[in-house]
Amino acid sequence: MKFLIISHVLHKSNQNKWFAYEPYVREMNLWIKNVNEITLVAPISIDNITPIETAYQSKNINFKKVPNFNLLTIKNKFRALFKIPKIIVRIYKAMIWADHIHLRCPGNIGLIGCFVQIFFPSKPKTIKYAGNWDPDSKQPWSYKLQKSIIRNRFLTRHAKVLVYGEWRNQSKNIVPFFTATYSEKDIHKIRKREIKNYLKFIYVGALHSGKQPLLSVKIIYQLKIKGYQVQLDIYGEGDERAIIEQYIKDLDLSNEIKLHGNKSKEVIKHAFMEAHFLLFMSKSEGWPKVVAEAMFWGCVPITSKVSCVPWMLDYGNRGILVNNDIEDIIIEIDKVLQNKNNYDILSSNAQRWSQKYTLEFFENEIKKLIYETA
Repeated sequence: MKFLIISHVLHKSNQNKWFAYEPYVREMNLWIKNVNEITLVAPISIDNITPIETAYQSKNINFKKVPNFNLLTIKNKFRALFKIPKIIVRIYKAMIWADHIHLRCPGNIGLIGCFVQIFFPSKPKTIKYAGNWDPDSKQPWSYKLQKSIIRNRFLTRHAKVLVYGEWRNQSKNIVPFFTATYSEKDIHKIRKREIKNYLKFIYVGALHSGKQPLLSVKIIYQLKIKGYQVQLDIYGEGDERAIIEQYIKDLDLSNEIKLHGNKSKEVIKHAFMEAHFLLFMSKSEGWPKVVAEAMFWGCVPITSKVSCVPWMLDYGNRGILVNNDIEDIIIEIDKVLQNKNNYDILSSNAQRWSQKYTLEFFENEIKKLIYETA
């Protein structure tokens, strides 16, 4: 099968291998495992490869470079006028070649792919919408445009559109989907965590305003004021690191909060196994893998009601759903800590649910999608 991937994800080349963001590549390795010819249309970065990037397993990838672009400024919009025609031609030629089209959305390259695929109504397609599918959420116009095209069964034919979570009033081509990090071999009994005065929290993700890492830091400060002995381990990098460091210094939180930077999947796994709670207050998500990963190890998520998270947490039976008000968050944490059984039930429910979504199950579902859509 000639399998075409169209993606906005930045790729890097080293020693005849293609590298990209590790969770994305981990998933794509499962897709391409089932095919023998692969063409990848995506933009390239010349930056150094980072610890959170990894290589595709297949060496049989025909890479078609397209220029990256955005429409955030007038200058960039003008530049895009010269880039978009080239991208359209490259995607169109690749779609002619393909037996199966796999389109990654949302993103600028994905937006162009949404339009071009209209001219290939008989070609089998899988479209992975990795963003927030919530019809009531506030999103950029380009995201809304992509969603309107791919859920329209007249414009997008012979396609399965994979979205995170289950939503009301969806067209028949919309398929609730998920992603996975861990194998069935990783499943084992986790010791129950002791809940006393000492509470261990973890934050995993980019240190950007959209993820609100500073809010997690402020929660720890308020818990300390209330008399709790707390620790927060922060894993990730980003432009808010300096702000967080200054906050820690100003409020004398160096004993309670540690910044670890980007670490390997194995390090993060062990951190989840030790932590009582995950703090995750993101403003927008698709499938928040860090939430599912924490749940896999019995680490209870404290998270905002964004995207499919309420569904993942069974509306509060597998974790703590909160808004962005610190006082309310502290009240919800106190409720759980009033009785140790409350925590144990949440932890057990979370682990039982997440451990259904293994890599083996994920791979089997992908295989069915490729050949059932064909």
